[in-house]
Amino acid sequence: MQPFQTFQGLVVPLDRTNVDTDQIIPKQFLKRIERQGFGECLFYHWRFNENGEEIKEFPLNLAKYKGAQILVAGPNFGCGSSREHAPWALQDYGFKVIIAPSFADIFYNNCLKNGLLPIQLDLETVKSLIDKANVATIELTVDLENERLTYDDQVIYFEMDPYQKETLLKGLDDIAITMMLEDKIASYEEKCKGIS
Repeated sequence: MQPFQTFQGLVVPLDRTNVDTDQIIPKQFLKRIERQGFGECLFYHWRFNENGEEIKEFPLNLAKYKGAQILVAGPNFGCGSSREHAPWALQDYGFKVIIAPSFADIFYNNCLKNGLLPIQLDLETVKSLIDKANVATIELTVDLENERLTYDDQVIYFEMDPYQKETLLKGLDDIAITMMLEDKIASYEEKCKGIS
């Protein structure tokens, strides 16, 4: 997992509530076993019609949002099933940050375990960001170290669990964290050899 670094990214608004994981990545695309290639299927039924043509008014299909790395959405983002493919699809599409008033717990944790930063802000602030991004393109600077977002002269602070923040900043997934304990694991295994 790559360490999360401060960056400036374009915002795309998705003014919808209760966006579930089947809408993020529909079930028919879950046959892949690798993490790559899911981005093209992200929000498939919202991005494309039954003929596979782009639905022009969907935000991700608008030229002004091409290359966006920050998605701002409504409450309860990532609800539904526990599929880890949802953060994979968002990340593969190019998103680094998802901002919403609330997230489903499993989705939130799956994001963190895959290096995608979910930021929870109050409803009023999220609505303001969505409204501004609907009118004109905005870019946010995301500073995880100092837990703040900035654009123009605005500063928005957010809170992050210190442990989760540290793992993102250092790029540590579960395997990397386990490998940091390699000496202790080896010592334990050595002790267990004599036990029958």
